[in-house]
Amino acid sequence: MAGTADIALIGLAVMGQNIILNMNDHGFVVCAFNRTVEKVERFLANEAKGTKIIGGTSLEDMVAKLKKPRRVMMLVKAGAAVDAFIDKLVPLLEPGDIIIDGGNSEYIDSIRRCKSLEEKGLLFVGSGVSGGEDGARYGPSLMPGGSPKAWPHIKDIFQGIAAKADGEPCCDWVRK
Repeated sequence: MAGTADIALIGLAVMGQNIILNMNDHGFVVCAFNRTVEKVERFLANEAKGTKIIGGTSLEDMVAKLKKPRRVMMLVKAGAAVDAFIDKLVPLLEPGDIIIDGGNSEYIDSIRRCKSLEEKGLLFVGSGVSGGEDGARYGPSLMPGGSPKAWPHIKDIFQGIAAKADGEPCCDWVRK
């Protein structure tokens, strides 16, 4: 199963589940992870049944299932939870891998995380995700910014799942 998923998503609350299902609908293989592994099993057996979505039983297992450069998106509560997951992910990742915070964090935290991770050779993206549950499922507005080198590796996924206005995706790189 090594290297089969295009992206991993941590956080299986309603927004996380809906973004994962949206990514699946657009042809991306997603590895779902939640610190409560039973949530992953429940999601795979119910909402994700019959899809290409796979699950991670641990952060190590999740990372092992990702294609390189690894893309890990978090949809967890802004603040300490984001930093805690970043601290756990850093030793598992390699230079050039990408951590995406989709939890609408305070921009000052995103700037700090971007700088700290770049010093370790990792790329960080902080992204606003707008549109609520329905947007997450059928087309959110996404506002990614952070390490510019990350954009080419997430652009197809983000613009693929985003809402469209006059045929154009409601998603573009914001800035560092």
